[in-house]
Amino acid sequence: MDATTSTKSALIVHAHPEPDSFSTAQMRVAAEELRRSGHSVRIVDLYADGWAPVLDRHEFGPVEGHFKPQAEQRKAVREGTLPVEVRAHLDAVLDADLLVLSFPLWWFSVPAILKGWVDRVFAMGAVFGGDHGVFDRGALHGKRAVVLVTTGGSAESFDRGGSFGAMDDFLYHIRRGMLEFVGYEALPPVVTYGPAHATDADRLAALEAVREAFAALGDGRRDTAEARAAAV
Repeated sequence: MDATTSTKSALIVHAHPEPDSFSTAQMRVAAEELRRSGHSVRIVDLYADGWAPVLDRHEFGPVEGHFKPQAEQRKAVREGTLPVEVRAHLDAVLDADLLVLSFPLWWFSVPAILKGWVDRVFAMGAVFGGDHGVFDRGALHGKRAVVLVTTGGSAESFDRGGSFGAMDDFLYHIRRGMLEFVGYEALPPVVTYGPAHATDADRLAALEAVREAFAALGDGRRDTAEARAAAV
């Protein structure tokens, strides 16, 4: 299907500083597969774009008294005074049927630049709060989101009882506290484990697993399997 004729749209927000990384490679595979399944795809590359991640009082006009970031966001949304780059990214979020957060797992969480993107773009009054609630009353209710992740550790190390602990535990604050909180249906994560320690053949197999996972996702299925690269 020609993506230009499709009503389905996907926004991929990518956070890796190396354009030749495996993380970037699997993001590109995901984008290709979504386009093949009929999605129009927009990619936001936070490092390449030089995204400023810090939410502070300089985001807004003069602030009297104590600075309350969410109150200022709500006011800016209401008055139409969000910074131009924030408004553009917010509009892309609101327009997309599917959000993909693509990142390496750093310190068992998202890179700071991606957390800062969420801080600034998931503005109170626009995606939650104000005229919206949270969870099934969030502004993004009815839309889907998925995380596309690489790790430094092996799949076994992220099993429950493994040396690090269960991957689901590390992703819970993202799934529940960022995605479901604003209304998204959070789909099963797509994770490649330890690509830096894998053989070339294993990395190719992992990219194929990512392709298969996003084929299922693009076709509307929820049974996306984790993409695994065997670590040595």
